Amino acid sequence: MCKLFLKKTLIAIAIVLIYGISGAQEKKMYNVSCIGFYNLENLFDTIPGPNDTEFTPDGANKFTSQRYWHKMGNMADVISQVGGEMFPGGPVILGVSEIENRSVLEDLVAMPKLKPSNYSIVHYDSPDARGVDVGLLYRADFFTVTSTRSARLTIPGNPDFKSRDQLVVTGLLDGEQIHIIVNHWPSRRGGEKRSLPFRVAAAELTRSIVDSIQKNEPRAKIVIMGDLNDDPDSKSVIETLGAKPKQRNLKPGDLYNAMYDLYKSGIGSLAYNDSWNLFDNLIVSEPLVSNDKQNWVLFKAKIFNKPFLQQTSGQFAGYPFRTYVGGNFTGGYSDHFPVYLFLIKEKK
Repeated sequence: MCKLFLKKTLIAIAIVLIYGISGAQEKKMYNVSCIGFYNLENLFDTIPGPNDTEFTPDGANKFTSQRYWHKMGNMADVISQVGGEMFPGGPVILGVSEIENRSVLEDLVAMPKLKPSNYSIVHYDSPDARGVDVGLLYRADFFTVTSTRSARLTIPGNPDFKSRDQLVVTGLLDGEQIHIIVNHWPSRRGGEKRSLPFRVAAAELTRSIVDSIQKNEPRAKIVIMGDLNDDPDSKSVIETLGAKPKQRNLKPGDLYNAMYDLYKSGIGSLAYNDSWNLFDNLIVSEPLVSNDKQNWVLFKAKIFNKPFLQQTSGQFAGYPFRTYVGGNFTGGYSDHFPVYLFLIKEKK
């Protein structure tokens, strides 16, 4: 009874007035949903493992239980606020990366600031050399998962290559089928150009997943999210994946990068060497870019870069406020800002 009341209350809160979408004088009511992604930056537990000696009490970072729970509290605080200007309690769907295992996600969703939102988890172990995976959190009162799978990234001729799997989740958002692909493409370690073939291979895998979905469901609504370790104008994103920079002239089967305009305006999700990158991409399939608001469509995409998430002083002022800097515990959050988008549809 209480759960049903909470769900109805949240749905009522999620209905907002939006002016000027279809005309300057138009006033309609819309349902709103929030989808996001957050690189949690080394969300490890404190238990030593084969790929983890650094983030343990006796390791280089002296990652004690106290520091672990401090990090958990910070992550929960951020997630609970993402998208709060239009949808309270945290995103309906949140992809995450740099998590060690399912256990850390179970601890995360049980934190006091997230527990009321009733988050469920989708997670598979990846073969990544550092022992980190991607995962998906979703608010079960709003999103019903119908299928999940994990897609392995391999490099022909390189049997020793290990990276994160790509997570594919399909479900019903208010009765409408949505496909989510969560990514954490290979890093730029060794240099951007030298490592680019690995990210091109990751983009090819993502594109093949999209093509497979669209073959069976030509008008599929797909959201690709993740830390791609490339910007919206990078070769892997533009050419290989085929994520278009503009909404106009999209054709069936096309993808649109909702972060492109933010990136070109100088807004990033992480900073390095006095410049901003936007590696955290949100890319949607063409049916989500529509004027037909009888069903879910993209409204806007944003970066959650509130002042409390930023370094406040020194040469790195304005950069994301990290948990560790140079091996020193700073008590911050992550080296990435979360990214998120709003979907809307007319209230019937």
